[in-house]
Amino acid sequence: MLPMPTFLRKIFSGHRPKLGGLEILKYIGPGFIVTIGFIDPGNWATNIAAGSQFGYGLLWVVTLSTLILILVQHNAAHLGIVTGLCLSEAIVKFNNKPWTAFLLGSAMLASISTSLAELLGAAIGLNMLFKIPVPVGTILTAVVVVAIVFSKGYRAIERYIIGFVSIIGLSFIYEIFLADVNWPLTARSLVVPSVPHGSIMIIMAVIGAVVMPHNIFLHSEIIQSRQLQLGDEQSIRKHLRYEFIDTIVAMAAGWAINSAMIIMAAAVFFSGHTVVSELAQAEETLRPLLGNNAAFVFAAALLFAGVSSSISSALAGGSIFAGYFSEPLDVADSHSRLGIVISIGLAALAVFFLTDPFQGLIWSQVVLSIQLPWTVFGLIALTSSERVMGIHRNAGIEKWLLWGIAVLISALNGILLYSFF
Repeated sequence: MLPMPTFLRKIFSGHRPKLGGLEILKYIGPGFIVTIGFIDPGNWATNIAAGSQFGYGLLWVVTLSTLILILVQHNAAHLGIVTGLCLSEAIVKFNNKPWTAFLLGSAMLASISTSLAELLGAAIGLNMLFKIPVPVGTILTAVVVVAIVFSKGYRAIERYIIGFVSIIGLSFIYEIFLADVNWPLTARSLVVPSVPHGSIMIIMAVIGAVVMPHNIFLHSEIIQSRQLQLGDEQSIRKHLRYEFIDTIVAMAAGWAINSAMIIMAAAVFFSGHTVVSELAQAEETLRPLLGNNAAFVFAAALLFAGVSSSISSALAGGSIFAGYFSEPLDVADSHSRLGIVISIGLAALAVFFLTDPFQGLIWSQVVLSIQLPWTVFGLIALTSSERVMGIHRNAGIEKWLLWGIAVLISALNGILLYSFF
């Protein structure tokens, strides 16, 4: 019998917690906050583009991306639980200045690119609902998001927004049982890779939209804010186990919703030989369930998804920028506030230079995929270091899987670059 991998032994060895409802609820949560970040307008655009252009052929990318996400997000939480530092703080503390500047500078660009997609999605929702021009809707959304974050009002409204968007996401799952879906092809496409001609950009966009560098920083920030490292060794191991459950359950829900979006786009658009060129077309995917109300519900969901995920990207920008000054995220602090304003402000400005909002959404996710290897390289270097993590450092198969992920994404980026020439 093969020995259990080190990272699984760390999770399941020693004290076995009773998974009682009251106890596990103390630890469940960060993974679901991260999940809302990859059920955002950028995901909607890339999933619908994937399904309408390539049918069921790119479903495997969601499966692969989700597996990558589980490993990477668990590793980010691992860092926060053991060290009490968020990723940006740890990068500053344990790296030289040039490498720190590059990692956090590129991460801020990724946060801005994420905010671009979120603000743009909300603005498109406003345009569908009230005919407000997209640039004006972008500015309105940016002002509202910054005001909510600075007032800490996001804590009060976030659960309602997440609940609403989750209902829409679950409706996509329900709808696949109403649509004319090719189930044998769906099952095969979820696990068998294929790379249709001209699909590499969409593949990269889907990976970037699911894994999302800013979410890695945000997850570690949420975890470290709980100061779990202050407990004893047994307590730390228990936190690691519960966090792993939180991550798996939350990411599995995200996988199901993203897969359902591609399946519906394939069933509605690809089978009808229709290539989606704007996000407003995607309301057709909700028509089997909602009929004539589909356009309104889709636009409202897009608006709320954009606002909710803009809050997440703003907080991630604040965490990254504050970390450069060796500070945790604190919206009352000037460095955190400046990071939030940079992330949202520059993203809003960039919208004015877009000629095609739908393509802007997709390319914003490609930017995330291009930056992603650097965040993963930086994270793995920290969590594999005995100086940083002590006895909790990555080892064995976990370590090599993580390095393999970074190399794989880098190779795909190289293929994308080559495709342009």
